[in-house]
Parts: sequence; structure tokens; C-alpha cells
Amino acid sequence: MKSIRLTLTVMTWLLGAFASAAMAQTAPPPGVSAPTADNAVLLTIFFKHDQSRPLSELNAQLDKQGFRKAFPPAGVEVVSWNVMMGIGQVVTLRLPASRLREVNRIIEDTAWGPYRTEFYPTYDYKAVGMAEHDKATAN
Repeated sequence: MKSIRLTLTVMTWLLGAFASAAMAQTAPPPGVSAPTADNAVLLTIFFKHDQSRPLSELNAQLDKQGFRKAFPPAGVEVVSWNVMMGIGQVVTLRLPASRLREVNRIIEDTAWGPYRTEFYPTYDYKAVGMAEHDKATAN
């Protein structure tokens, strides 16, 4: 029971710590385009935390490397940011495809060490999928 309370406390702290930074960065820098229907990609990033080290040590390294200051970059929309118990954090971003390299470099420069990362770029298929469904059910 004590470990569940500790896990919930840590998750609450992490969500609070990251939510304010994530919500603050919404406007793209001058000269950088915002995602549109014809250029947007979704990028899901798994931040798998190093479970061999204490959370305080991981957070200190993230601060030292400037992770919270750099991620997410201005103009990149945070679609979701969740803690997945036993894994770490799972973040889904919406961004212009042209900014994919920039986001990758920010992760390489500021998150590696405390986290191992996995990247899953996708695109929004909902409108196409729903249109196909509607077409199939109309017959």
C-alpha cells in the first residue's frame, strides 16, 4: 500500500511539474510555421526512465541538461502528456513535419541519460477513416 501511495505521489508531482511548462509553449517562434492540415505530423515519444537511479537524481540531470526549458519547443502543440507506470512518460506532439529534426535534437541534447527514448511519427487519419466507414455503411 505504501508503494502505491509513493507511486501516486511521484506521478502527481511529475504531472504538475511538466504541465505548466508544456502549456506555456504554444506560439511558434518568428519565421516558423505552425502545423496545418497539409503539413502536420503527430509524434509520440516514450520517455523511459532509468529505474536504477532515484527520481531526484534524474530530475537534477534533466535540469542540468536544460530539458524542461527546451522541451517542448515553442510552436509545437502538446496533444497529450501522460505518465505510464512502469515505463515513464508518453508525450504526443503535433508539429509541422519540417520541425521533426529540431524536436529530435532537443531530445538528444537534453533528455538522454535520465531517459531512453522511442519515437513514433504518425499522421491524422481520422477524417479519411471515418469517411471510408460512412461510405461502407451507406451501401
